[in-house]
Formats: sequence, structure tokens, C-alpha cells
Amino acid sequence: MSKKIAVFTGTRAEYGLLYWLIKDIHDDPDLTLQLLVSGMHLSPEFGNTYKQIEDDGFKIDERIEILLSSDTATGTAKSMGLGVLGFTDALSRLEPDALVILGDRFEALAAAQTAMILRIPILHLHGGEITEGAYDDAIRHAISKLSYLHGTSTDEYRQRVIQLGESPTRVKNIGAIGLDHLKRSEFMTVDEIAESLQFDLKAPYFLVTYHPVTLGEEPPEESFNAILTALDAFADHQVILTYPNADDGGRKIIPILEQYAQANPKRVLAIPSLGQQRYLSTVKHASVVIGNSSSGIIEVPSFDVPTINIGVRQKGRLAAKSVLHCDAQTHSIESAIRAALSREYQAEGEAIANPYGAGNASKQAIQMLKELDFQPSKPFYDLK
Repeated sequence: MSKKIAVFTGTRAEYGLLYWLIKDIHDDPDLTLQLLVSGMHLSPEFGNTYKQIEDDGFKIDERIEILLSSDTATGTAKSMGLGVLGFTDALSRLEPDALVILGDRFEALAAAQTAMILRIPILHLHGGEITEGAYDDAIRHAISKLSYLHGTSTDEYRQRVIQLGESPTRVKNIGAIGLDHLKRSEFMTVDEIAESLQFDLKAPYFLVTYHPVTLGEEPPEESFNAILTALDAFADHQVILTYPNADDGGRKIIPILEQYAQANPKRVLAIPSLGQQRYLSTVKHASVVIGNSSSGIIEVPSFDVPTINIGVRQKGRLAAKSVLHCDAQTHSIESAIRAALSREYQAEGEAIANPYGAGNASKQAIQMLKELDFQPSKPFYDLK
């Protein structure tokens, strides 16, 4: 009998990282894929990105509506409560043999705590990492403690998960799951990107994604305006702006972003979501990737494209030397962009080493799922 493997996804970025693993589970005769889709995927405000999942040929088994039209910590906490209710019903119907969860978002925590109570073992991807500027940091470690199997992105992060008390036999460094795209995906040309976006993309361009900081003193509106002012200093570069995540304060950024694009229609494009293929293709041809997304640190260096990492959101995460860190202040951002464009961080002809692996994580995750021998009567913390 094939194992039923449920995969949770709540955001466009997370789905993009999980794509090859979802496809490999779907195509494996020994496994049955079950997809739980929630969060931003189901929101018109953030692009109804569940449609991309369906366009990729995957059947959505459960849709769990949890997002409130709110931009506050109270709204986020209530969304988590709705998530627990919805995931309880969904997982009870599906009865999976395992649940795959990636990362550190509040939607994922709601799914993880529900699965643990229902005695469904979780394979957690990207545990052990540090991001001091977001409450995602605590959520990530909490999900690790609720999980049974762990696929980390570096050996340092594997050791941190073990330090949390997880059995070393159930923690494996498989590398970053999103890097599988490097070996397995086809990328679009600049002309194809421009046609797809219906945007005349001729000049060199920046790709910008900024998410609100949920821990620390970095007001989202003030910080994002600092980014836009810095971008004004590079009028010879076009700009592609993608929407922030549905975190506290994220909705405050969206009208600022849209107004900036409307004021500069030939130079700036604002878009809720690029989709994974178009996003990575846009990264591939960008002059610089700017913002505070984990993608700028984990995936972008493999394209030999410099990253400007702004502020404290990703503080503590391992980074290649092509990732240039700066404060969320206009002068600091502008200086970092100039350094990135001049490639001052790189010796001539020297390749960028990405600490997050080489793009073979999905195969290893599949093997972990196939070898899973979980006994519901045993404690999750049993180290034998």
C-alpha cells in the first residue's frame, strides 16, 4: 500500500520552493500526494496563487481559509486559531501517513500543532535556521519540536536541530529544497519575461521584495520608503516590485508600492506574485536582487547575482559573500547597491560558493519519507 504524503503550502514562495518535491511525490508509484492549500494562496489581495498550483497540474485536496482582512498581530493570532480548526477537519479527512511542512510561517505552525496532536508525523524542511528580525525565528524552532523528521539546508543547521533535542538519526542535511530548480527547471529569456509581464523590459533592472519586520525597530512604511528613495538614485535601472507577505504591517506597504509604480509606469512594475518559474527567471537576469526575503540569501547566490539584504529580518542566517547587508536607511541601501553593481565583493573570475547545497534535496526528502517507520504510540521525543 502506498504511503499518503500530505504537503502543506500557504504562500507563493513556499510553494515555489516545494514544487519539485510535490511533483516527485505525485509521480512516485509508492506515494500518494495530498495537497493542503491555505493562507495567501486563497486571497485575491495576494494574487489567488492557488491557480498556479492548479495550472501546474496538481489537485488541491483541501482548501483551508484562514486569512482575515487585518494587518495586526491580533489578526495573525486569530488566523492561526482558524487554521487549527480548519486543519483539524482537513487532516482528519485525509488521514495522511506524513505531513511535509517547510519553514517558519504562522500558517505552518497552525498546521504543525494540529498534526502533532493527531499523531501525524511531520517532515520539517529548513529547520535550525536563524532570522532574528522576525517572530518566524521562534515559529521555526517550535515547528521543529513538533516534527518527527528533519531535512535541514546546511550541516550547521542540522547541528542546531539536534541541539534542540531531536534524534540525530532523524535529522539529515539535504540542502535547500528550492535549489533543485537550478538543475531541473527551464528559465525564461528577458524577452519572454517582458512578454509574460506585458512590460517593456529593456534596461538593466532590479528585483525588489521587502517584507515587514515583525521583531525589532524597523517600521515597514518608513523602511520601504527608504528603499524607494534609494532606487531613485539609479534612474538607468528599471524596477520590478513584488508584494510583501501577509505579515503584520505588510498591507501598509502595498499602496506605497503601487503608487510608486503608477508614478513611474515605464520604469517600474508592481506585481502581487511572479510565480516560481518567472521569479527565478527574473532573478537570473537581474542586476541586483534587493529586499529582505530569504530567497535573496538562499537561492539568488546560485545565479551569480548579488543580493542587497536590508535590515534585521534575516539577521543570523548563513550567507554567501555575494549577499551585501545594509541598514534600512536610504544612504546605506544606496551604498550597498553601488557596491553590488561594481561587484566589489567578488575577486575577478571567482565563483560564488552557495552554502545551501547543489540542488538535490527532493530526492533525499523522498527517501526519508519512504523509510519513515512511525509508530503513533511512541513519543515524538523518543531518541532511540
